[in-house]
Amino acid sequence: MSGQVGLVRQGAVARVTLSRPERFNAMTRDMWRQLANVFGQLKADPDVRLVVVAGAAGHFCAGGDISEYPAFRFDPESLRAFHEEDVWGGLQAMLDCPVPVVAMIEGNCMGAGLEIASCCDIRLASETAKFGAPIAKLGFPMAPRELQLVASRLGASLASDVLLGAQVYEAHRLVASGYLHAAVPDAELLVLVEQRVDQMLKLSALAARLNKQGIQALLAPDSDAMRDWVARAYDYADHPEHREGVAAFLAKRPPSFG
Repeated sequence: MSGQVGLVRQGAVARVTLSRPERFNAMTRDMWRQLANVFGQLKADPDVRLVVVAGAAGHFCAGGDISEYPAFRFDPESLRAFHEEDVWGGLQAMLDCPVPVVAMIEGNCMGAGLEIASCCDIRLASETAKFGAPIAKLGFPMAPRELQLVASRLGASLASDVLLGAQVYEAHRLVASGYLHAAVPDAELLVLVEQRVDQMLKLSALAARLNKQGIQALLAPDSDAMRDWVARAYDYADHPEHREGVAAFLAKRPPSFG
C-alpha cells in the first residue's frame, strides 16, 4: 500500500486524513503529491471555511518513508527535486490554504509530521503525542524551506534541540512553549477538536481569511537569503554519512558516523 491523503467534505468543513497505518502514516513521495493536490482543491473551493488535518489509526505522521530514500537521496539533483518539488509542493499548498487549518495530533508527529503540523494554524494534541525530527541519526539535515517553516513555529531554541540533539518532546512541553494550543487526554481530543471547529465556524469567515493572510505575511521568509541557502543545500547528497545513516536505518542497526 502506497498510502493515501484522503479528503472528506462535511458542510463547510473539509477533513484531510494522512493514511498509511502500517507505517504510522509515514509520507511517501506520492502522498506529498496527493497532499498538494488536495489542498489545491480546497484553495479553489469557496464553500470551505475550515480544514481539519489528522492521521489514521491513532498516529499523525511518523515522518518520511525511508524505504524510498535510496532511490533518490544520494544524487544532489534528485534530492533537490524531492524536497523542493514533492515535499515543499505539499507544504506550500497547505500554507496557501486561505481558511483556518486545524491539526488533530495523536501518537507520532515526527519529521514530515512536524512539518505538516507546522503548516496548520491551530495545533491540538493528545497528551501522549510525541514530537521530533531525529534525522541527525540518518545523517542528513532538514531542508532549508522546511527548517524555516518548523523553526518559525517551534522557535529557534526548541528547533535546535530537536535537530542538533535529536530530542523528542512530549505534548505538555510543546503546550508550554506555545507550539501546541492545547493537549488533552487521548479520549478527549476529538471532542476538543469539534468544539474548536464549532466555535470557529460561528466567527466571521472574512475576518478569518484576512487575519490568516496577515499572520502568514509576518512569518514569510526572506526570499534572497532563502534562495542562496537552497542553491547549496543539497550538495551533501553523496556524503558517506548520509549514505550510512539511511543504510543503518533500513538495516535496523545503529549508524556509525566515524
